[in-house]
Amino acid sequence: MQMAVVVVGICLLAVIAHGDMRTRRIPNVHSLAIATLGLLRMILVYDPVAAGHTLAAGAAIFTAALLLFWYGAVGGGDAKLVTATALLIGYQDLFSFLFLMSACGGALALAILARDRLRQRLQLSSQRVGTPPATELAVRTATQSFSTVPYGVAIAAAGVVTLVLSTSLVR
Repeated sequence: MQMAVVVVGICLLAVIAHGDMRTRRIPNVHSLAIATLGLLRMILVYDPVAAGHTLAAGAAIFTAALLLFWYGAVGGGDAKLVTATALLIGYQDLFSFLFLMSACGGALALAILARDRLRQRLQLSSQRVGTPPATELAVRTATQSFSTVPYGVAIAAAGVVTLVLSTSLVR
């Protein structure tokens, strides 16, 4: 039964990553579903000490994520998703999950930065060729806008990898 919870969690994380990439939104119902799967997994394992440690770790992560949201570093959906995913992962693999999440988030941010730089160079080169004055404002606006990083993708990717590795090591 615990394997079914993990498989459903992995599928839901994939749906969340896809949705965050397309819309930059993580619905509350998705984070709630991940948290519910985490609680169900704790019940299935039936280890009150591990459940207590996982809940305490989840509370600490929620506090840190809430502070990051308050300062504008992450979105609200990201803060809720990282907390819910921590409950699903469990405290034993939490540091691996957080490390992977940071690495995935950094790689994603670098990829988006590279994409934006490439777009900027292509737009500037088209401007030099002789872009009409009407599109000059659009080019300037596009080169000055800031992209956001869909951090839910990094959270979901790290969650999937951590769940796959932790369940394959158990068997």
